[in-house]
This record gives sequence, C-alpha cells and structure tokens, in this order.
Amino acid sequence: MTERLPPSFIPSPERPSLIREVFRLEWLTIGWMTVEALVAIGAGIAAGSLVLVAFGLDSVIELASAGVLMWRLSVELRRGQRFSEDAERVASRIGGALLFALAAYVTIAALWHLWTRTGEEFSWPGFLVALIAIPAMRYLARRKIAIAEKIGSRALRADAMEAVTCGWLSFVVVVTLAAQWLVGAWWIDSVGSLAIVWLLVKEGREAWLGDECGSCCQTLEQKAEDKVIRSRARYTGPAPAPERPAAHVGEKTT
Repeated sequence: MTERLPPSFIPSPERPSLIREVFRLEWLTIGWMTVEALVAIGAGIAAGSLVLVAFGLDSVIELASAGVLMWRLSVELRRGQRFSEDAERVASRIGGALLFALAAYVTIAALWHLWTRTGEEFSWPGFLVALIAIPAMRYLARRKIAIAEKIGSRALRADAMEAVTCGWLSFVVVVTLAAQWLVGAWWIDSVGSLAIVWLLVKEGREAWLGDECGSCCQTLEQKAEDKVIRSRARYTGPAPAPERPAAHVGEKTT
C-alpha cells in the first residue's frame, strides 16, 4: 500500500519547483520595489515630503534583501547546498544596520521640520504608488509565507515579514498623504514620518536579531523535519501484528 502524506509535506522532488516559484516572486518583488523606490524618492524630493523619501529608501533596502535571498536560493537550486550561515547573518545585519540608520535620519529630519515649521506639498504619484503597494505587498507576503512553510526556509519567511512591514508602511504613507491633502496642515508629513520610524526600527531589529532568534527556538527547517516524522507515524498506521504459525492437523490449539 502506498504511503499517504498530508498536503503540507512537500517531497524533495517538488522542492526545486517551489524554489523556482520563489524566484518568480522575488523577480516580481524586485520589479515592483524598483518602481516604488524611483517614484517615491522622486516624488518625495519634488514635493519635499520626508515620508515619501523614507518610504522610497526602505524600498531600496528591501531590494538588497531580495537580491541576497535570490543568491542564497540559486546556490541550493544549482548545487544542492545551502547558503552560508555566516554570510547570511552578515547580510542580515547589514540590512538591519541600514534600517536603523534610516530610522535615525527620519527622526532627525522630522524633528527639524517640526522645529522650523517646514511644510511639504501633496504628491499624487507618491500617493498612488503607496496605495498600490498595499495589496501588492499583501499578495507577496501571503505567497512567500505559504512556500516558506512548505520548504522550511527561515530566510524566505523573514523576507515575507519584510513585505508585511512594507505593507503597513504603505498604509501609514497613504493615511499621511490623504490627511495632508484634506487638512493641508504643515506638520502632518513630519508626524507621519515619526510613525514610520517605529516600523523601521521593528524591521531593523528583526533583521539584526534574526539569527539569534533562530538559535533560541526551533527553526522552520527543524519544524519541517518534525512534521515529516509525525506525518509518517500518523499516515502509516500501527505496525501489523505478527502472524501466528499455522497449527498442524490434529494438534491442539491453545
């Protein structure tokens, strides 16, 4: 009888196809992040909007993160090896440090704008790109999380969490720009920028401590192995009872 496995368990022959799907998602991410960064930074500079410039710079950092993930997966796909843990930790910490630096820049600039009572202009291109980013990031995050659970990739799940953070960051930008357009107060952009700082620090902390967090709890790879073991035990069923030897004719059975 063929052993059945639950849908959540993906046999190794199907793993390369899932990794190729990850590549398609990452190329889609890179394409969108490139557009998002160019439009947000350009519109932010033109309108003097700090919240849009910060939004665009965050997209640049996520572009680098997507590139690192694609490099890691390409090694596994071509050679059957995993990306070096040391290199992954260094790349993750560089991304975290850049996010901390961006948070510091946004904080200083926002406080300076509040101190000097400097206002900014509303930007339609920046508003539209942030509005489109909300459903786009939601789709990318959901697909990446689903595949990360199947292939047991903590790096892919971390990348998905960055997409979740980017979605919330887009929401803050949309609310800030909408309030600026409706109210027209000079201080709205600076206050919205300070709201973004919390998301930047949260994303930077997760990137910086990603490896340490993995050491104090089970990684997704370990969870995947445990799931396979439990699946085999559950779907194979109990071992059959040993057969008793047949009794000879005339021999009494007990």
